[in-house]
Amino acid sequence: MDLRKLIEKYLKEAKLMQLSTSVDNQPWTCSVWFASDENLNIYWFSSTTRRHSKEVIKNPKVSAVIVMPQTPKDDPRGLQLEGDAKLLTDGQDIKKARSFYEGRIFPKKIIDKFISSKESPHRFYKIKPRAFVLFDLVNFPNKPRQEYAL
Repeated sequence: MDLRKLIEKYLKEAKLMQLSTSVDNQPWTCSVWFASDENLNIYWFSSTTRRHSKEVIKNPKVSAVIVMPQTPKDDPRGLQLEGDAKLLTDGQDIKKARSFYEGRIFPKKIIDKFISSKESPHRFYKIKPRAFVLFDLVNFPNKPRQEYAL
């Protein structure tokens, strides 16, 4: 089984991830909608006023969990990852992130509304993963924990 192909498949199927940040040795976890690109980079769109958005600026080292949709009767499948996150400020980077995110998560009209909000302006962020860990009893019943380093 090709781990990279399986990671790509999971990143296409899932849309919600739990993102963990940490500042001053105090972790924080939140849920964000995400999209990914062909290099396994992950993009999310969030208010600059949110705790996780502020913490990424102070400490770019993050982790995340993406659980595949399932019921308690299903064998578990999911991804954990670690990487470096950043606020996207370059116009080309933002355009690229938006091309993956728009339509998959929110339509253009909603994204434009969030970006122009005065109380809670939203911006795009990116995680460049360093490593993934798959936990997958469906494809790897005898050894469900599989590691993939980038």
